[in-house]
Amino acid sequence: MSFIISRVRTTDRHFNALHTEITNDSNATLQPASLWGAFHGLFGLGSNELIVVSVGATENVHKNLMSLNSAAGCESLELAPTVRPVTEEPLSREGLYVFRFFDVAHVDVDEIAELSRVAWESFEHVDAYSAEPQGLFCQADRSEERGRMLLVTWYDGLNSWQASRNPPAKARENFQRRQQLTNGTVAYATRLIVS
Repeated sequence: MSFIISRVRTTDRHFNALHTEITNDSNATLQPASLWGAFHGLFGLGSNELIVVSVGATENVHKNLMSLNSAAGCESLELAPTVRPVTEEPLSREGLYVFRFFDVAHVDVDEIAELSRVAWESFEHVDAYSAEPQGLFCQADRSEERGRMLLVTWYDGLNSWQASRNPPAKARENFQRRQQLTNGTVAYATRLIVS
């Protein structure tokens, strides 16, 4: 599976025209790829920005997004899934989606993925909050020494996000080991645009 995340800046103050342009043509802009999810920002993104995640044959997505009338600029990163997702099925659940980028050494990608997978076994199954990691991606091109990984996590709301800062002990230990392998993170809080 091939994914691409695109942070698109619109020509308008809002993202609505861009989203309409992408979805009105049955995702022809993304084809032969398909839409995994389109997200507007709560924190960290401008009101005129949209995050578009595409999956499949993604080689033309960046160029096609840049050609849209409502796009003023676009930054894209080609991604490969690690332990999640395991299908190309698009996201559909309403709620809070946090995009968290890790600065990593590419040699540590597999260990970070395994630490995450084990941590999620206890992280996801608690009564104090509702959270489910949707995807953990690495860069498709890992030829440089360092790069980025992307974790996309669903929460039912900000209260769950806050409560999940105190996960079960086993998850916390794995997350702390994962943190030791990263050189910093940046996170964006978003909502999935549900058509």
